[in-house]
Amino acid sequence: MSSRQLWFYRVRQFISALVAIIHLEERVLLVRVLSDPQLLLFERMPRFVQRHSLDVYHTLVRAGHTNPYLLQAALLHDCGKVDEEGRAIPLLYYGLIVVMQHYAPGLYERAVCDGRGLLYPFALHACHERRSVAYAESVGSHPEVVQILRDYAERRTTPLTNALRAADDAN
Repeated sequence: MSSRQLWFYRVRQFISALVAIIHLEERVLLVRVLSDPQLLLFERMPRFVQRHSLDVYHTLVRAGHTNPYLLQAALLHDCGKVDEEGRAIPLLYYGLIVVMQHYAPGLYERAVCDGRGLLYPFALHACHERRSVAYAESVGSHPEVVQILRDYAERRTTPLTNALRAADDAN
């Protein structure tokens, strides 16, 4: 993807996040797919992150994936973008994070390492995948869900993490 295409893609993502809607039938799906404690993790996320997670889920389903643990992992893979006190990464930071990771990785790393005050969302973002693992485990998710999330966070290549990463990258 060219820089221009990436820019338009990110602008489209931002606009989609601003108007994120969760449909009633998706709420029913969530109740069917997630346990009550997992549903609480999902509900803690901002609506635009919920929408993204549902889009990842739907992409996996359209690709023919039926593994219930993979589908639960898709819905929970970003639950760590909310900290223990319920603070989430504000939407405007996502654009900054993407731009800095791509064009100024050293500056991004400094923001992550400082991680205080206005830089806190950078630190929260940098460890959200590990936090997602811990949260999923803490609410009693099936060990297979936890393992998929752990493998995903640690960049292990498995058929399930490959599927999750492809769906995540597509959304």
